[in-house]
Amino acid sequence: MYEIKHEIKKFITSLLTRNRLKFILLGYALIIVVGGFILSLPISSAQGTPTNFLNSLFTATSATCVTGLVVYDTATHWSAFGQAVILVLIQIGGLSFMTMATMFSLLVGRTISLKERMLMVESLNQESIQGIVKLTKHVILGTIIIELIGAVLLSIRFIGDFGFWNGIYKGVFHSISAFCNAGFDVLGDVEQFSSLTSYKTDILVNLVIMVLIISGGLGFSVIKNILINKHHFKKYTLHSKIVVVSTTILLLVGAVLYFLLEYKNKATIGDMNTFDKILASMFMSTTTRTAGYNTISLSEMTTASKFLTLILMFIGGSPGSTAGGIKTTTMAVLIITVFSVIRGNRDIGAFKRSVNISIVMRAVTTLFIGIVVCVIGIMVVSIVDPHISFIGVCFEVISAFGTVGLSLSVTPTLTTVSKLVIIFLMFFGRVGILTVSLAFLARMNKEGHNFKYPEEKVML
Repeated sequence: MYEIKHEIKKFITSLLTRNRLKFILLGYALIIVVGGFILSLPISSAQGTPTNFLNSLFTATSATCVTGLVVYDTATHWSAFGQAVILVLIQIGGLSFMTMATMFSLLVGRTISLKERMLMVESLNQESIQGIVKLTKHVILGTIIIELIGAVLLSIRFIGDFGFWNGIYKGVFHSISAFCNAGFDVLGDVEQFSSLTSYKTDILVNLVIMVLIISGGLGFSVIKNILINKHHFKKYTLHSKIVVVSTTILLLVGAVLYFLLEYKNKATIGDMNTFDKILASMFMSTTTRTAGYNTISLSEMTTASKFLTLILMFIGGSPGSTAGGIKTTTMAVLIITVFSVIRGNRDIGAFKRSVNISIVMRAVTTLFIGIVVCVIGIMVVSIVDPHISFIGVCFEVISAFGTVGLSLSVTPTLTTVSKLVIIFLMFFGRVGILTVSLAFLARMNKEGHNFKYPEEKVML
């Protein structure tokens, strides 16, 4: 037993000696490939037959990148074993594989090295190495507690509908999937690809799922900051203030707009009473934060609502969370910069704090790369899959990039090339724009590359 434990320690240490950014990329890629291989095995399908590897890889990528786009209905195509594999991939992807590796290291008694701590900083999107192991422990413990509470509350409803053990299973699955912002569901035995449409007026299910989504999308460091300082907003860090304010604004504005745009649409919320309309609008605004669940028919929404959904999916959640997108802080920094320029301020800041110009440059870079990647993705999928409407293509591409999982029911109809494009977009969106960029552009930070040319004006 001691020898096995020693070999495990050596193996983990040897893996962590490589470039930390590239290691994160390779780590996610390895998990996806292994997950895809396992899902392609006969034991993973409900029919007991092998599953096409590309579709298995697509599902593994969607689960690991906590997206929710699926080519097969999760409840009916995959066996109990296959669903368990998907759930494990969701949990690994939601917490980040480095957090899971750290938990494993702590369980086997390994000392967390400096290089591992630096990897954890990158993986959790933190600025400092100080207290990173403690934060990771809090992340793991907090995740277990939140998902457990969510599972208990959801089980209360599902047990009455599906029986004791199946109800508990569905409660656990949807709690983990919602907190990790994955959007996978196992309600296909009610209606395939139905998501949560059968619970569109259920207050308990809607509120629990929304709280789980928001909690997972805030970011672990923000949750910790809120728990420490409670309602004392002034004591929050600038990052936490921006996340809380931007998240609140997006949720409220999104809910109001969905309510107004869909108010008379009988195919979505038009026939509901006022309270149920508000509930459905709130859920729709919440789920676009990269969660991927839906309680109303997305394909029946108005064009304006679909466009609103594209914007919210592109923005996504907050850094260091289970969410994707360009992040709320990126959009907030860009808006703050615009207002600062309009006011003629030399300094860029909010809440009586200045924002470093390097952060602004990163925000601009993130937005630009995000737009370019999505535009290229839309063009490629439009060319190879001309049978899909333009809005359907935009939905699929931006949903993949933002790791949202919402779709206009076109995912199963994608051709091979389109599936590969979506796989790349899900991977790119989850690992992070800057992480991917920095992994291959690290040379720019080496000595000799930091120099400055003489300034000259450019007219804008």
